[in-house]
Amino acid sequence: MAEPYDPAAEGARMSFGDTMSYGDYLALDRVLTAQQPLSGAHDEMLFIIQHQTGELWMKLMLHELSAARAAIAADRLQPAFKMLARVARIMEQLNSAWDVLRTMTPSDYTRFRGALGASSGFQSWQYRLIEFAAGNRNLAMTAPHAHRPDITALLEAELARPSLYDEALRAADRAGLPVPAEVLHRDLRARWAGHDGVTQVWAQVYADPEAHWPLYELAEKLVDFEDYFRRWRFNHVTTVERIIGLKRGTGGTGGVSYLRRMLEVELFPELWRLRTVL
Repeated sequence: MAEPYDPAAEGARMSFGDTMSYGDYLALDRVLTAQQPLSGAHDEMLFIIQHQTGELWMKLMLHELSAARAAIAADRLQPAFKMLARVARIMEQLNSAWDVLRTMTPSDYTRFRGALGASSGFQSWQYRLIEFAAGNRNLAMTAPHAHRPDITALLEAELARPSLYDEALRAADRAGLPVPAEVLHRDLRARWAGHDGVTQVWAQVYADPEAHWPLYELAEKLVDFEDYFRRWRFNHVTTVERIIGLKRGTGGTGGVSYLRRMLEVELFPELWRLRTVL
């Protein structure tokens, strides 16, 4: 019988009393003790970890989206493509996570739902920052965070910054395409409103990809992002309806009816409409 494998025989360090270990670097003591169920229900741990890991992925999304916008603003589109591709893959991870949550039945959820109080996913400030960063700037959604000046400041700073879509259109303008002046100088805090002139700009890019290849690829990266984002929203609706039916959400929203309205939100409407006019 072969001797048990000993990593130390190959030089692996086995003592960490005086140096940083894997757990130290990742602050695992803090991460793995952040799950504090408030009931005795078995499935509450699943619910907590599902949402905590989602928030971690969203933190990475915000990191990538911020860097992508800065790269686009500096006309460094190639690095931005990699960042936006990573965001799409993160959304794929978030979509897959719903499959795990759907193993929880309505009966499982009712055993701890009361422990949630008025907390609800629509209160996620990181999710709100992602929507604001993409261009869906609904000012009413800052209200749930009014009790936290630090979070309110983050949201307000995001509203003062050009969105991902704004930066893409500014890049198109710098490339010589006829982006309407009222779009370039719009109120950044306002929700995006579809504009025929913007549709025509993107139609020009798609009509001759070889002449506008960087913008063509940027447009497709934006479509990828929204495609995955739409799937995330759809899977959210399906999961919630499967678990709570048409009950109201814990935060007071209409639950499924609220989430279905969110399915109608378009982040980059002109990029979808141009497919009809080409």
